[in-house]
Amino acid sequence: MSSQPVHHHDGPLIPMPELNLPSLRAAIATVAPERLPELFTEMQTAFDEAGKNHSIGPIHLFYIRWGTIVAIERDPERSARFHAAEERMQTSHDNAEVRAAIHEIGTIMRAAQQEVEALNPR
Repeated sequence: MSSQPVHHHDGPLIPMPELNLPSLRAAIATVAPERLPELFTEMQTAFDEAGKNHSIGPIHLFYIRWGTIVAIERDPERSARFHAAEERMQTSHDNAEVRAAIHEIGTIMRAAQQEVEALNPR
C-alpha cells in the first residue's frame, strides 16, 4: 500500500482568466477538461450567429457564460457545492430541498458572475 499525499485546496486552483478564447480554453482544459467539446460547440454557434447577425453580441455572451463556468469550476469547494446542489435539484422529491438547491445554485452563479463582471467593467 503506497501512501500518496492528499492535496487540499483552499481557494481557486487557477487565477481567473481573461475573457478571450485562448484564455478560456486553457482554463477549461485545466479545471473541467470534459467540457471542452461543449465549449467548442458553443463557440462555433456563437461565431456563426455573430456572422449571420452582424453582431458581436453572441460572442460576448459566449465569453460571459464560459467565464462564469470557469469561475465556478476553478474553486474546488465552490464547484463541489454547485454540483451537489444540481444533483439535489434533479433528484430530490422534497420541494423544500429542491428550492434550497435552486437557491444555492443561484447564489453560486451570482458570485461567479460578479467575478466575471469585475474583469469586464463597462
